[in-house]
Amino acid sequence: MARIHSPMSNEICSYEGSAYRTEFWGQGREYEDAAERVALRRMLPLQGHRLIDIGGGYGRLTSLYGGYDQVVIFDYAVSQLRQAQALWGEGGKDGHPVYTYVAGDYYRLPFAPGVFDTVVMVRALHHAASPAIVLKGLSDILLPGGTLLLEFANKRNLKAIIRYLAGQQSWSPFDRQPVEFVPLNFDFHPAWIQHHLVQAGFAVLQRRAVSSFRVPLLKRLLPASLLVALDRLFQPLGGVLPLSPSVFVRCTAHPTHLGSPAQDLLRCTMCGSVDVIDTQSAVLCANCGARYERHDGVYDLRAVDGESNHA
Repeated sequence: MARIHSPMSNEICSYEGSAYRTEFWGQGREYEDAAERVALRRMLPLQGHRLIDIGGGYGRLTSLYGGYDQVVIFDYAVSQLRQAQALWGEGGKDGHPVYTYVAGDYYRLPFAPGVFDTVVMVRALHHAASPAIVLKGLSDILLPGGTLLLEFANKRNLKAIIRYLAGQQSWSPFDRQPVEFVPLNFDFHPAWIQHHLVQAGFAVLQRRAVSSFRVPLLKRLLPASLLVALDRLFQPLGGVLPLSPSVFVRCTAHPTHLGSPAQDLLRCTMCGSVDVIDTQSAVLCANCGARYERHDGVYDLRAVDGESNHA
């Protein structure tokens, strides 16, 4: 992973050029992958017009989005989007969604207000040094009444509690402030997340505890299928007292913008204008003149120090 400086004065954790698909998900995480899919199937609206997967990477969860007309896979790393593109193509045939691939900075989302009815963000918020900015951005791009499905790394998990009480961990899992346990990797207290979701304009509707059995010994002794079955039973407890390392929340968005939602998908990250022209090879801002490249079907709307990047 690389650390990239964002124009919002926050560092970005980039997976550009990494073997994330094979090295992280290739083996040994069948249980975690399946448990997250269980949660998403229980919480995700079955169908809709336009969905975005923030930090969607190589498209690991894209098979769950078949009920949508358009699916946007968004990530900072173009190399990850290329892998997603190889897996899913452009779609739009035989009832499949139209797939759109956009590289960008989640501190400066390059999308018009209210263009998505569903936003999914799994295993991405834990890299955010300023998560409140990210959450506000998610609220801005959602339709009023739209759905956010957010996963966050839980600071108050059972393992952290045991380690803290045993004197093997310096930070308290009961303190509500986020903890950066390694550079650009943060755990969040559920109450802290709840507060900042409300501040961003969301109402929290549902919460599920996920990967409660993410323990190396259990993963060695028990088959993944059994762990997933147990996880399915325990996930609803997340609405009471989540002690799992991962928590999923389903939220609805309150109105955060005036007037009708924009019809076009993109906006300029330099000036914020939605008056942009998609020429298929580039996106041009009619307001400030910024130009963003589109190479082989991948939009590159990242911006660093006032200049657009090139894929």
